[in-house]
Amino acid sequence: MTAKRKIGIFSAGCPSCDVIILDMKDTGVSQRARDLGVRSVPAAAIDGKLADCRSGRGPDEAVLQAAGLGQPLA
Repeated sequence: MTAKRKIGIFSAGCPSCDVIILDMKDTGVSQRARDLGVRSVPAAAIDGKLADCRSGRGPDEAVLQAAGLGQPLA
């Protein structure tokens, strides 16, 4: 395959958050995803817990914020 798709990850740019891209082709990453209950991608985990975005299609900003995105660490 010569052409590749470009995937953009959008972040709030919060200084208290580190955004990490995890490649599901890596067996360790895919096992971690299974352990967290990831059923589809994209998926978001905040502080090691899967954000409850599974009810719709893809991440939901309000759900991510309720999980702690953009808030100072306690």
